Amino acid sequence: MRVIIEQNQEKGSVWAAAYIAEAINRKAAVTNTPFVLGLPTGSTPLNTYKELIRLNKEGKVSFKNVITFNMDEYVGLPEDHPQSYHTFMWENFFSHIDINPANVNILNGNAEDLAKECADYEKKIEGAGGIDLFLGGVGEDGHIAFNEPFSSMSSRTRIKTLTEDTILVNSRFFGGDVTLVPKLALTVGVATILSASEVIILAFGPKKARAVQQGVEGAYSHSWTITGLQTHPHGILITDEAAAGELKVNTYKYFKDIEKDNLL
Repeated sequence: MRVIIEQNQEKGSVWAAAYIAEAINRKAAVTNTPFVLGLPTGSTPLNTYKELIRLNKEGKVSFKNVITFNMDEYVGLPEDHPQSYHTFMWENFFSHIDINPANVNILNGNAEDLAKECADYEKKIEGAGGIDLFLGGVGEDGHIAFNEPFSSMSSRTRIKTLTEDTILVNSRFFGGDVTLVPKLALTVGVATILSASEVIILAFGPKKARAVQQGVEGAYSHSWTITGLQTHPHGILITDEAAAGELKVNTYKYFKDIEKDNLL
């Protein structure tokens, strides 16, 4: 696992966007096969999306041959609801780049058969050739996507009950009213994420310091699903100085040292 420690969230986000753009361009140079990209929602990836939009508008990367799969979606929230992840992705990313709308895949939280929706999503990922790179964030309790603490590390896309902590954190998007936050979500599993050829997890700010410490130095455990990244052959954790604050001094020095000459 690589750990990239940047000065702040802005620099970490730019690093992530440059890496993703390079990965897309590298595949496009050798094959016409679409690049398959896994994407998150939430405030953490917003700066990365802004940088990818800039790179796209400057002609430095194209999304015309990119297929996307989003991590999750609330159950029961209309797709056009201001806080649905469909709305989030189109407002903050897809409507600003040259992606083919037919290549955008987001779970349907209003499907008549939610279990079938999840199973079909896995099949669709497989049919696309698997995910080349999965970008994600991490919760304060170490969860990735909506794989809350004690989720199975072998889990696949499924229906998930959200914890009170997650509902409370997400209530800021619903005017602070926890009663408006859906209690269920559809989410890719830990194994879905880790099956990607490459995985990038973003973690910024002091509130993510405990999750970063567990993800890097903690034992592999389903109580901190971010620790699954430890087993990935091409896993990258991008953090800022604040989120790296609970790492041991020698751990911090080790990753800063080995990454100092790496451009990407």
